[in-house]
Amino acid sequence: MEIRSVNLGDAEAIRQIYNIEVLTTTVTFDLVERSAAEQIEWIHEHQGVYPAIVAIEAEQVVGFASLSPYRPRPAYSTTAEDSIYVAHHARARGVGSALLGEIVERAGSHGFHAIMARIVGDHQASIGLHQRHGFELVGVEREVGRKFGRWLDVALMQRMID
Repeated sequence: MEIRSVNLGDAEAIRQIYNIEVLTTTVTFDLVERSAAEQIEWIHEHQGVYPAIVAIEAEQVVGFASLSPYRPRPAYSTTAEDSIYVAHHARARGVGSALLGEIVERAGSHGFHAIMARIVGDHQASIGLHQRHGFELVGVEREVGRKFGRWLDVALMQRMID
């Protein structure tokens, strides 16, 4: 498996992985599929201090991870939020762990002090993955989302970088 920075050629593969989650799961609170133009814009937004990376197997994108601003106010500028998505056929093979390890590494090299993860409360695979990478549960936001007719909690996890 190769982990590398995202490029525009990855847009459709990332969009396919993401949109399946939008339509079928609660791991993202988006309710509408991402368009091709929105995916390209997302890639442009993740070229600087908030990078995006992809995992490649057999010349195919099988997962991606990114850092995003945690909150818009300036005092939060040393904190980032991570996101990780792995294609269904590539799960339970270490792809998510490789992506999370690399995005944490990049967060440190970009000068971030803390990384936050906001995970739908019943997603034990993602919570466990983050725990294995040094994240700690720091809170639960109760019923802050609603999707597929269900109220959803969000587990808030944090890892300090330095």
